[in-house]
Amino acid sequence: MKFYKTISVILHPIVIPTIGVILYFLLIPNYLNSKQKLILLSLIFTITYVIPLFVLILFKKLKLIKSFNVNSIKERKVPIAIMIVLFYLLGNTLFRVTPLDDLGLLFYATCGALVFIYLLFAFSLKTSIHLASMGITTGFFLIIGAKYNHSFPIIVIASILLSGILANARLHLKAHTTTEVYLGYFIGFLSPFITFYFL
Repeated sequence: MKFYKTISVILHPIVIPTIGVILYFLLIPNYLNSKQKLILLSLIFTITYVIPLFVLILFKKLKLIKSFNVNSIKERKVPIAIMIVLFYLLGNTLFRVTPLDDLGLLFYATCGALVFIYLLFAFSLKTSIHLASMGITTGFFLIIGAKYNHSFPIIVIASILLSGILANARLHLKAHTTTEVYLGYFIGFLSPFITFYFL
């Protein structure tokens, strides 16, 4: 059980965006110097990790959620709505800057996936955001690979394998049903492709 909890923490949805951006900077040539990359990474980390964590801590103190796992659909609605706004604003900001438009695509795609997950609450589906974040990572690097005519097989394969391990962990922890796990991954995976098509 401890292993499954550890995997869920390491591959938590608020951690994945920062990891994705670090991988992007390592793999894709760009015009940013080290200082600019660090500033941008700090901004992204603050918006996608620090603020969501602060919101969860605040909600826990106000007893709006029972635990940081945010188990029920009712508890998830406001935090996810806040995340939708944050990711949209971040995507909108980055997409306007030419060297950063790829990252704008990433955060627009994340926003889109979260909107779809939010809509599924109406059908009593608590879609796995853990798996959605991994699906987004896989789809994003496939698109980036096609865009720059340079595939990233190690990243894609590792992402898929980790997704399988994470899905297994979420099921063992009884955090989601099989349907919610599969839905999460495929919503996440398709979101970058749909976003890329419309942008």
